[in-house]
Amino acid sequence: MNMTTKSPTSGKVDTSNLKHTPILIALLLGAMVALLNETLLGNALTVLMKEFDVTASTIQWLSTAYMLVVGVLVPITALLQQWLTTRQMFLIAMVTFLAGTLIAGFAPTFSVLLIGRIVQAIATGLISPLLMNTILIICPPEKRGATMGLIALVMMAAPAIGPTLSGVIVDSLNWRWLFYIVIPIVIISIMIGMKYIQNVSELTRPKVDYPSILLSTLGFGGFVYSFSASGDLGWSDAKVYDALIVGLISLCIFVVRQLKIENPILELRAFKVPMFTLSVGLIVIVMMSLFSTMTLLPMFLQTVLLVTAFKSGIIMLPGSIISAIMGPIAGKLFDKFSPKVIIVPGIVLVGIAMFLFKGITPDTSMLQIIIMHSVLMVGLMFVMTAQTYGLNQLTPDLYPHGTALFNTLQQVAGAIGTAIFISKMSSGTTKYMESSANPLDPVEKLNGLTSGFQGAFALGLIFIIVAFIVSLFLKEEKEGVKEARVLQNEH
Repeated sequence: MNMTTKSPTSGKVDTSNLKHTPILIALLLGAMVALLNETLLGNALTVLMKEFDVTASTIQWLSTAYMLVVGVLVPITALLQQWLTTRQMFLIAMVTFLAGTLIAGFAPTFSVLLIGRIVQAIATGLISPLLMNTILIICPPEKRGATMGLIALVMMAAPAIGPTLSGVIVDSLNWRWLFYIVIPIVIISIMIGMKYIQNVSELTRPKVDYPSILLSTLGFGGFVYSFSASGDLGWSDAKVYDALIVGLISLCIFVVRQLKIENPILELRAFKVPMFTLSVGLIVIVMMSLFSTMTLLPMFLQTVLLVTAFKSGIIMLPGSIISAIMGPIAGKLFDKFSPKVIIVPGIVLVGIAMFLFKGITPDTSMLQIIIMHSVLMVGLMFVMTAQTYGLNQLTPDLYPHGTALFNTLQQVAGAIGTAIFISKMSSGTTKYMESSANPLDPVEKLNGLTSGFQGAFALGLIFIIVAFIVSLFLKEEKEGVKEARVLQNEH
């Protein structure tokens, strides 16, 4: 029996009789395996290069294609959630993910493996926005912080554990087990979802604007690809700047079109809500720094301290575990206190960590790095509550669009942040070596790398200072919501 009904007075879906816990378990399991797979191949790329006899630039497409598909698909999830029921979208996502996992796990060639990864990415692009939108609908505002804390746990812990788990599996079993191990979890998620997930959102089935979908695909796809590929190909490569130009032009046309048509696939008017816009900007700035750190720190450990990829994953594991513990705690504190009380101290902690990373040297001990990384991750968990704060400012009709905007811009922030900080690290290293009296000296090469990393972390600190200034303009929750309601009435 479908327990989800529509209210006779409002026409909205009544979720009061739904069993929230099994719904959340199914969605969280789905999101966990999807996000885990974003980084699970990290320590297996070298093995896969030998297995399929492909180059480093070719094997990198296993990661680039994944990011590209997610970046393209997330913006249209707001439209999909208005056409598909929650149950339909969940089952489509998880069955698709299962299919992609099976294709990749049994892949006889690199091309088939890449296809499997792309199919997995389609599911990832669907499940994360669906999870957030469902929580916004079934959880009252006063309990959203704690629930969003669980999401933060999954979103941060799963990708962080990926490289470590990858190293263990590749060393002890076979790379195919990277895909086999998630199959039981996916099946359990599907079984729970089939039994408990019902529709929680109203289906409006708006007219589909196909030009907008094309513009979104070209825009976000070109943008994410250009920044993702710039690290390997360089900005002078025609593929990179052509993709960036196409992406920027398409995005500009897309924005203009969304503001003019009656049924936009992505409701950009959500940015008229000041506190939503502020929280989006805050998350984007912090996520750019985070993605850079997630990339730079393993590189520093492996190139300067000369530890293995597996050991670097182990060094970063305590911070990931601590962040997993702190996610729900930060969420519960958010439900009880003013946003500023949670978010501002979080930014301060991230800033302290970035300041310490700015002084990192070959003499920095492993324990110091573990402590710095742990401080960073704790601060991040507090900052991530800004996402809950921002979404709370929106009216229910804008929830799908708000979650799509947050997820899309986080993907873009990750691509841009990684490219900017890797570029800064490389230029810093080059500048040091050019001024060195003996650039062939191994010690000088090590000093050059260290100088590059220090410069990149210093840039990250500047970003965090900007985020701190932005956070000072956050208002009390009720004030922000009041502004949102006024804007909705005007619209």
